[in-house]
Amino acid sequence: MKSCEIGGGDNPNEDQIKRLKKITSKIPADDVLYENANAIKALADPTRLKILHLLKHGELCVCEIITAMEKPQPTISHHLNILKRAGFLKWRKEGVWIHYSLSNPKITDILDILIK
Repeated sequence: MKSCEIGGGDNPNEDQIKRLKKITSKIPADDVLYENANAIKALADPTRLKILHLLKHGELCVCEIITAMEKPQPTISHHLNILKRAGFLKWRKEGVWIHYSLSNPKITDILDILIK
């Protein structure tokens, strides 16, 4: 590991400053990082992960998700809203029911890669 070459007064030298500016210019903006963090937080719940795995097999009506999850409707709606806001789900309304599907069918594959 490279040792820090602090110049006088505990400040980085000119070469270090140039290198840091180059590195930091490639980091996404704070608002993008905030959105990314919120998306990752949306995945940090077993119920939401299970919903994503259910939807990997195709579109489901909210009533089917409620039945499969064996949880009350308000709980499922709460989790579905979090996943929708994070951009992981798309939905369509048919009569009084809403049908959900994955916005990207590879989401669960990506999760598997991330976890392993």
